[in-house]
Amino acid sequence: MKLSALQTARYAYAPKLPAVLAAKIESIVIQEGKPTQAVADAARLKELFKNTYGKPLVTFEKGKNKNAGKLLRVGVILSGGQAPGGHNVIAGLYDGLKKGNSASKLFGFEGGPSGLIEGTYLEIKDRLMNEYRNTGGFDIIGSGRTKIETPEQIAASMATAKKMKLDAIVIIGGDDSNTNAALLAEHFITAGMSTQVIGVPKTIDGDLKNEMIETSFGFDTACKTYSEVIGNIERDANSAKKYWHFIKLMGRSASHIALECALQTQPNICLISEEIEAKKMTLRKITDEIATIVAKRAANGENFGVALIPEGLVEFVPEMKTLIAELNDLMAKNAAEFAKLEDFEAQKEWLAKHLTKASADTFKTLPDGIAAQFLKDRDPHGNVQVSLIETEKLLSTLVEAKLKDMKKAGTYNGKFSALHHFFGYEGRCAFPSNFDADYCYSLGFTAFLLIAGGLTGYLSSVRNLTAPAKEWIAGGVPLTMMMNMEQRHGSLKPVIRKALVELDGKPFKEFAKNRDEWAIKTSFTFPGAIQYYGPDEVCNQPTKTLQLERKPMKAAAKSAKAAPKAAKAVKAPKNAKAAPAEKAVQVPATTKTVAPKKTAAPKKAAPAKKAAAPKKTAAPKKAAPAKKGPAKK
Repeated sequence: MKLSALQTARYAYAPKLPAVLAAKIESIVIQEGKPTQAVADAARLKELFKNTYGKPLVTFEKGKNKNAGKLLRVGVILSGGQAPGGHNVIAGLYDGLKKGNSASKLFGFEGGPSGLIEGTYLEIKDRLMNEYRNTGGFDIIGSGRTKIETPEQIAASMATAKKMKLDAIVIIGGDDSNTNAALLAEHFITAGMSTQVIGVPKTIDGDLKNEMIETSFGFDTACKTYSEVIGNIERDANSAKKYWHFIKLMGRSASHIALECALQTQPNICLISEEIEAKKMTLRKITDEIATIVAKRAANGENFGVALIPEGLVEFVPEMKTLIAELNDLMAKNAAEFAKLEDFEAQKEWLAKHLTKASADTFKTLPDGIAAQFLKDRDPHGNVQVSLIETEKLLSTLVEAKLKDMKKAGTYNGKFSALHHFFGYEGRCAFPSNFDADYCYSLGFTAFLLIAGGLTGYLSSVRNLTAPAKEWIAGGVPLTMMMNMEQRHGSLKPVIRKALVELDGKPFKEFAKNRDEWAIKTSFTFPGAIQYYGPDEVCNQPTKTLQLERKPMKAAAKSAKAAPKAAKAVKAPKNAKAAPAEKAVQVPATTKTVAPKKTAAPKKAAPAKKAAAPKKTAAPKKAAPAKKGPAKK
């Protein structure tokens, strides 16, 4: 592989660690708080997680660790969609293991959780690890979306862990992946296994966060990548002065990415799904508001603009949400009958007879090209894949029709020409920003210390992220603390609660305060490309969201908050929905508590180096073929 100049330079970057982690590892000890409780449904979760529920928050501090240096065998999994910085999580974990005991081994399961089930893995060694430091992507071992949930999958995972004699498994993933981690930790203890399970918070969507997890890794880099391109489009729009750009942004249900990009680029329009749901805004109301802004700008001679649209918007529009639910139900119950319909006209006629009148009317308002997407693009469970619906084209088409009506009525006299974009995959594997490079390395190193401390069922946590890295606070959060019961595929299941945009939160309030001015007055800002070398204000600033939500803790506050004494639940998102009545969930039949292993910190770690200007460095030697486990079937 031929290396770019940037990749060669990034190999020389030394990620920064919190001061406590940069100390000698034998001088790092765990500080425990008091027992915790879940964000909701505590009684039910306590029944389901008999061995791992209610564990304390933990942090690390300087002290004398008498148990340092145990040889460890650890497996790591990259689960779900890619996010910038995953390789640095593995690097931090790897370096921690080797500093603890140079004979410790790290194994990467290939292709995500399926690698654990099937026993396909490779051993990560120095030369392989060095090829991937500070790089984007998950290609060191690959990722996958398999969920470990059936009895057969759980049994196969246990068999792999036993065969490999693993002391721990680290799962790097989002809310669903870390829900899997919590379940595995519980099942392992129930089965009498000593293998620990630790999670790491990953998702560009920004919906895995709370008071103890300030942001998920990858959000910083992805938002900065999208904002660069949005800024470029804004400048192009302001240069040509003849196009409206409708830009859909990845992010699943939550609007965190759209909101962050709006704060960075100041577009004319940014829709926030959570606000649309709260205000019960119909598709017509949304269309009217966009058309009004277009008309006002046209009256000022500005027939151009930029509108940001979150990926999950249609799920939050009341009539669209109802339509999707009805379509999912109809398709599930009448799949064979519907499959016999030969063309789209026949499908529309069939739906008109089977949908409720309100949903049938909604379906009729959709342009044929968009309506067809509701019928064709379905997931393995038969549900509409809302991420594949071209919401940006739907809105621009409806706005264009509205403007024609306004022109006939004499309330609009401009020109409207729309262009469409979807930004998603462009940001998932970018070179991680300095922030994500440091944060991910710290998360991986923290995961090692949680393993060395004999803990299981924890999520790696690094806080105080708006302060310099040396002041960050590393620790662990019990996964059960972040969980509630939610309806999934017809029954209630324990899951980590998603964090949506809070309408009374500082980031949204900052946006709402300025959006009316941005709508009419061209106030674009141009963030430019991510910078890796230069002054802090250019290279090392966290996201606007993080800066608005979190202020650096003062020295006195840090020590007080490092290990909370009160057994409080993680603060739930204020707009989170209550779960329906509970149903039975299958859980392990017996429990057997396994005492945590005595482990200790590795040998002396070299102090973390400060970032330096890029030096001309030799590309790492090509890795020798890694030793693999059994071939995939």
